[in-house]
Amino acid sequence: MSETASISTGIAQRYASAVYEIAKDGKAVKAIETDLDALQGALNDSEDFRNLIHSPIYTRDEQGAAITALAKKMKLSETMANTLSLMAAKRRLFVLPALVQTLRDTIAADKGEVTAEVVSAKALTKAQSDKLAKSLKASTGKTVSLQTSVDESLIGGLIVKVGSKMIDTSIRSKLNSLQNAMKEVG
Repeated sequence: MSETASISTGIAQRYASAVYEIAKDGKAVKAIETDLDALQGALNDSEDFRNLIHSPIYTRDEQGAAITALAKKMKLSETMANTLSLMAAKRRLFVLPALVQTLRDTIAADKGEVTAEVVSAKALTKAQSDKLAKSLKASTGKTVSLQTSVDESLIGGLIVKVGSKMIDTSIRSKLNSLQNAMKEVG
């Protein structure tokens, strides 16, 4: 891990633990989860928002004013709005993507849940998703939520990541293994 990523992760973890403790004490964890969905949507959909949090061109005051207006427009909880304002004042908005992920992980861990990243060759049906989640729950002992994406280059099969474990059953992977084995023989 690079030093910059390590610093960002550390900052995000401190903010996430503070936000989570405040939300838990105020029984507002559900509101924070809603805020995280809204923030993740903004990060995914708005290049202007990503520029605002990463660009050094904007002053603290400009970032603070923009974040206050966005928090009001997005109807963020008071806890999240105040946290984002503080981050803008301290020039720490660049860690927002890491904060969102760390806070999601913290909430999930407290609930006894885990997120599995699933990449498939074609979109999974509801029945397939349910069966996979049930199978992963049996192996992990935790409630599993799936974060799915499609990569047609896999040809077939799945790549499943749960925590630090990865299972690759894709046809592409098997073909690559076979190709490597053929090179060793010949």
